[in-house]
Amino acid sequence: MVFQPAAGRGCSDRFAGVTRERIQAAGFAGALGALAGAALAAGRGRRAVAAGAVAGAAGLAAADAVARARPGPNELPALWSRILASGAVAAPLGWVADRVTRRRGSLGPVVVATVAGAAAGALGLRPQKVALGPVAGAAVGFGLRRVRASGAVAAAAAVVGYRTTAAVLFRDPQLSLLAARVRPEDVPFVVPLASQTRYVGTDYVRSLAGVLGGVYSPDVADIGIVAALDELAGPSFDPAAIDPLVREFYQHTTRFALDIVPQWRLWVRPGYLLYRTLLARPLGQASVPMSQREAQRGVRSRIDTISDVDGTVSVRGWIRSLADTGDPIYVGIYTTYRHAGRGYVSVGFPLPQASFTATLVPSARVGAGNGQGLVLDSRSELDQPGHYLTYIDAGTGELTTLAVRGFAERLDVYVESGELRAEHAFWVFGLPFLVLHYRISRKPR
Repeated sequence: MVFQPAAGRGCSDRFAGVTRERIQAAGFAGALGALAGAALAAGRGRRAVAAGAVAGAAGLAAADAVARARPGPNELPALWSRILASGAVAAPLGWVADRVTRRRGSLGPVVVATVAGAAAGALGLRPQKVALGPVAGAAVGFGLRRVRASGAVAAAAAVVGYRTTAAVLFRDPQLSLLAARVRPEDVPFVVPLASQTRYVGTDYVRSLAGVLGGVYSPDVADIGIVAALDELAGPSFDPAAIDPLVREFYQHTTRFALDIVPQWRLWVRPGYLLYRTLLARPLGQASVPMSQREAQRGVRSRIDTISDVDGTVSVRGWIRSLADTGDPIYVGIYTTYRHAGRGYVSVGFPLPQASFTATLVPSARVGAGNGQGLVLDSRSELDQPGHYLTYIDAGTGELTTLAVRGFAERLDVYVESGELRAEHAFWVFGLPFLVLHYRISRKPR
C-alpha cells in the first residue's frame, strides 16, 4: 500500500507544511547536536565546550536537512542521519554517567560503551540485536581504552558502531514509510487520535472529548468494546457462529472482570524493562506487568465513551489500570470498519501527537462451548491488518504513517468448560516474546 499526498490542496499549502516540518526537525536536530557537541568537548575548557556545542548544532542540523531533502521512496530519512542522531543522544548520557560516578572512580570507556551498546541493542527488540548490542559496545570500548576516552565519547561511539554493524547484518527494515501527509480516510486502518499532552493516562478520553466537542461519559455500564460483532462479518467470518458468551464479552465488556497472567520470554525482559522505565511509565501508556506477582495486584477495567449530540457513541476507550494504584496499563481506542466486504478491528493507542494502531482481521476458533471462539490476528495476506505508527499534524490533521514490520499479535477469546478464557500472544520477527493469559469472570450483580 503506497499513498500519495492528499489531492485537492494547493501546492503552496503543501510546500509550506513540508517546509515548516523541516525547519522544526532541523531545529530539534540542532539542539540535540549542541548537547552532544558540548558533552563530547567536556573537560577541555569553556571555549572548547562552546565551540563543540556550535559545531554539533550546525553539523547535526545540516545532516538532518540533507537527509530529509533526499529520502528514498517509502523510506524514512537516510539511515546514516538516524545513526548520527542516535550517537548524539548517547553522548550526553555518557557524560552524565561520568559525572555520577566521578567520586567513586570513573567507569571507564569499556563499561560505558558496553552499557550503551546493550541499551541500543535492547531497543532493537530483535533477539539478535539484543545480543549484538553489548558485544559491539564492548569491542568499541576496548578500542578506546588506550586513549582514555570520556564517557560521552565511549557512549556515542558504541551506539554508532552498534547501529552501523546492525545495519550491515540486518537488511530488512523494522519501519517503513507507508503514507506521507494524507487524509485520515486514505488510511482507514489507522486510528488517528493522538494525546494532546505528554502523558496519556487514564483520563485521556475525558481530555479527548474536550478536543472533539463530544459528550464524555466515564465508566459506562453495560457497554462493549465493539457495538456489534455483526460489523465484522466477511467471507471468512460468520458472527452468527460465535459462542454467545464470547459475543457477550465483546458487546458488553463491562459486565466482566479480567485478571492477567503475563508470560514473558527471558530474552526480551531486559529490553522491556528499559522500555517501561524510559517510555511506558512516563507516557502513561502500554505498561504491561512484568511478573505474575505484579499482576496479582489486580486489574481495573472500564470503558469511557464520547457521544455525538444525537447520543451515538463515536469513541470507545477501554482503559485498564492497576487496581491498587490506578497506574495505567493500556489506554486503547477500539473501532471497527469495513473494507472490500470484510470487517476489521482497529485498536489505537494514543501517544503525544501520534498514535500506534493495531489492525486485526477476525476469524472463528472452534471451542468447547456452545459455539466458536473469536480470533483477531494481525498476520494476514490481506492489505489492511498490521501495526502502524502515525504522526498526526496538529494543524492540518494530515497523517504520516509508518508500517511497523516484524511485529505481530493474536488475540484468542474462547469458552472452556463454560468459562471465558483469552490468550493474547505477541511476536517480533517470528519469535514469540509475550503471552498474556486472561481469566475472564462475570462481575457480581
